Amino acid sequence: MSNLHRISIALAFILIAYASPVQAQLTLTSQSIAPGSAIAADNSCTGGNRSPALSWINAPQATKSFALVVEDPDAPGGTFIHWVAYNIPAQTTSLPAGVPQTAEIAGGGKNGINSFDHIGYNGPCPPPGKLHHYNFRLFALDSMLTPGDKPHADALESAMKGHVLATAELVGTFER
Repeated sequence: MSNLHRISIALAFILIAYASPVQAQLTLTSQSIAPGSAIAADNSCTGGNRSPALSWINAPQATKSFALVVEDPDAPGGTFIHWVAYNIPAQTTSLPAGVPQTAEIAGGGKNGINSFDHIGYNGPCPPPGKLHHYNFRLFALDSMLTPGDKPHADALESAMKGHVLATAELVGTFER
């Protein structure tokens, strides 16, 4: 074995020994929505129209806040936004069921404006006859955001540019 080969092997071992550990992936879950499964009527316009409880793990250490966008990409007129929330504190790991439709979220954070032109969460309410997918997208951010008062999703997404550390998604379905 040549000296060059021995040096290469030694360097490889050093790189492995000092490599930083892999960050676990940000994961979003809900006790009431299994990935790809139906969203309960209580979380839709046909029931209580309450937001589902959500929880997450494995946020990057540099996280300063979270943002959440819930959208229906199957809506007849294009993507329809059901919930915009932002500036959720970094130490937060869950949102309870039934977050009030107020500008401020208890425990920290703010609700923005959805496509119904309401503050906070409005659940699935598609036209009858077609299965719709609802994407709950969580963003771990390296800062607090200033998207303006009561922002819509486009203002939030613009404010998030360059600040996203990690994302997680949970998809539920609903059909009337």
